[in-house]
Amino acid sequence: MSGFSHDYKRHGTTTLFAAFNVLTGQVPRVHHRRRRRRREFLDFMNELFAAYGPDQIMHVILDNLSTHKPKHDRWLARHPNVHFHFIPTRASWLNQIECWFSILSRQALQGASFTSAQQLRQAIDRFIESYNPRAVPFEWKKEKVHSVHPKRYYADLCH
Repeated sequence: MSGFSHDYKRHGTTTLFAAFNVLTGQVPRVHHRRRRRRREFLDFMNELFAAYGPDQIMHVILDNLSTHKPKHDRWLARHPNVHFHFIPTRASWLNQIECWFSILSRQALQGASFTSAQQLRQAIDRFIESYNPRAVPFEWKKEKVHSVHPKRYYADLCH
């Protein structure tokens, strides 16, 4: 558990949108924004679409954040070569960008102190620059997944 000292001062935050290429393990594009709304998400998707071209078929794996799932998706209707796939609720480990965010957090941000959101964004960008040349695809090692059923009684948790 982490905590903050009595003199902790927050110097701002940043929202990071990132694309993860499952074939290479690289993060080819990121997008820093102050807010995390549908507008910022679509700005990022427009950047990806422009970078890869309208003829390129894109499969985008997303979590179930409300900004990713509007009731009537006009943007997606205008981009027929883009396909959104949503991971099951409470299965973030299936979303490889979440695994990468964990690596970013542990290797570049944990224990660091930043005096501005800009300094934080620069640290993230430096990490990506050093990460991408040595990136490899994630290799799933779990061969068998056993379902775990909840215990019926509190006393059963001790066994």
